[in-house]
Amino acid sequence: MASTKITQLAGRRVWDSRGRPTVEAEVMLSGGATGRAIAPAGASRGMHEAIDLRDGGDDLGGFGVETALDNLADRIAPRLNGMEATDQEDIDLAMIDLDDTDTKSKLGGNTMIAVSMAVLHAAAAAHRLPLWRYLAGDAEVRIPMPEIQIFGGGAHAGGRVDIQDFMAIPIGAESFDEAMEMVAEVYISAGRLMSESGKLAGVADEGGWWPEFDTNEDALDMLVRAIEAADMIPGEDIGISLDIAASEFGKLGRYTLGLEKRELDGGGMVDLLSSWVDRYPIVSIEDPLGEDDPDPFRIFTQRYSDSIQIIGDDFLVTSAERIARAADAGICNSALIKPNQAGTVTETRAALDAARNSGWATVVSARSGETEDVTIAHLAVGWDAGQLKVGSFARSERMAKWNEVLRIEEALGDRAQLAGT
Repeated sequence: MASTKITQLAGRRVWDSRGRPTVEAEVMLSGGATGRAIAPAGASRGMHEAIDLRDGGDDLGGFGVETALDNLADRIAPRLNGMEATDQEDIDLAMIDLDDTDTKSKLGGNTMIAVSMAVLHAAAAAHRLPLWRYLAGDAEVRIPMPEIQIFGGGAHAGGRVDIQDFMAIPIGAESFDEAMEMVAEVYISAGRLMSESGKLAGVADEGGWWPEFDTNEDALDMLVRAIEAADMIPGEDIGISLDIAASEFGKLGRYTLGLEKRELDGGGMVDLLSSWVDRYPIVSIEDPLGEDDPDPFRIFTQRYSDSIQIIGDDFLVTSAERIARAADAGICNSALIKPNQAGTVTETRAALDAARNSGWATVVSARSGETEDVTIAHLAVGWDAGQLKVGSFARSERMAKWNEVLRIEEALGDRAQLAGT
């Protein structure tokens, strides 16, 4: 193996799927290996997640990243120069010490995760291994079950429907390739049905259809129709997954459903979601209650933890500590794992391990502001996460990640196994 000391660390401004600037980091090692990674950005953000450091002001709508890039060049690069890229934890702890805030507000979580992932890529390149294999070592891994958006709503579609994601999980697939084909058929059917009914308003942030529905239930009904129109059985071939993103329309235990012009308390939200679980082939619900509303969240978990997946996102923000506390309190049974929520690869892995230690499922996830970076596809496989959530079955920043998993499945050959089968 070539020498793995960091000799150069550079940052550059690149652009994400919303046309906003973001941070790309590139690392060069003494043996010649390089690594590169780009920070994503979320629209629906938890109050406790790592800060996406932006310049503010009038230029670029306030989304500039010059301050983040200056931090990379002036503070992070001098500190990491000469360190071993293979010592990921040491690299990440050095940045955490430099920042010294709970939410990465000085250096920026976007700056730190770009550097952290770039170092990881460089270390894998130095070992002449694909990233997923470098992460897995000698361990057996599975191909993650995909969770794919069909309709976008909430913060991803101008609030046109209250629920953020209406997704399909191809639970009847036997391979990732088959899973992609199944969801492609549902996506095509959904678009056709929406167009025929006059309810198609374009494409949302993550590539899902941007709908014109009168109620949230209309979206569920249409998704069931799309599955059936694709000649598949709802709940057997394709399960429905919802990202409620309740913190986006709920504060202090009050939830305002703008589409239906009504307000519910936490108990009312539990009852509403319960009626959906009872009526539709729902197999997974993410953030059913707000991040500041733990008691109804616990009630919902107790009611359905044996029958569906209940994922924490804003409530957990990829924090090992918050996951452990939630598990002790009986809230959630699964964790969404977003590297940029944590700010470093080491903290992201710690959150995944905390979820596993609690007996939970894990879902590695992209953000709504994405790029061609495919790191999370490798994390989902190499860490054997079991599930991957990237967005929809459209737009290149999404398809780059799905296609990368297809390549990994091919590389595994006869050893490839789709998680959940």
